[in-house]
Amino acid sequence: MIKEEFIQLNLEVADWEEAIRRSAEPLLYGGKITAEYIEKIIETSQTLGPYIVVTKHVALPHAPAQFGALDLAMGITTLKTPVKSGNKANDPVKYLFCMSAKDSETHLESMAELVNLLSDHYFYQILDTAQSPMDILEYIIEKE
Repeated sequence: MIKEEFIQLNLEVADWEEAIRRSAEPLLYGGKITAEYIEKIIETSQTLGPYIVVTKHVALPHAPAQFGALDLAMGITTLKTPVKSGNKANDPVKYLFCMSAKDSETHLESMAELVNLLSDHYFYQILDTAQSPMDILEYIIEKE
């Protein structure tokens, strides 16, 4: 679900919308989502607010499968400078986990795996100190 090429470290972005777009790009280029999927994430975020900001500093950009989720995948993006999403309780956002799932069953499985990682305080240290995507991927594989 998470591949080395889906992990981006210390990206510089201008704002919340760019953070979402950039976090989704590896999944788009990897053939896991369509451009429509990214637009739906942004549209929904603008309409409903920053509901995808799920905990302190963490966003989970995703959209309903019918808007262009082609395969199960998750990208990990860390931002060099955190951005405000409008979620006062959890801003600023520093980590984005862009997710794609073709159906609700795989969606729930991947959410469970992510919750496991997000409840691990050491995982955030790995995200902050990783020198390469493999540093993060190796930690995740080790945890499994």
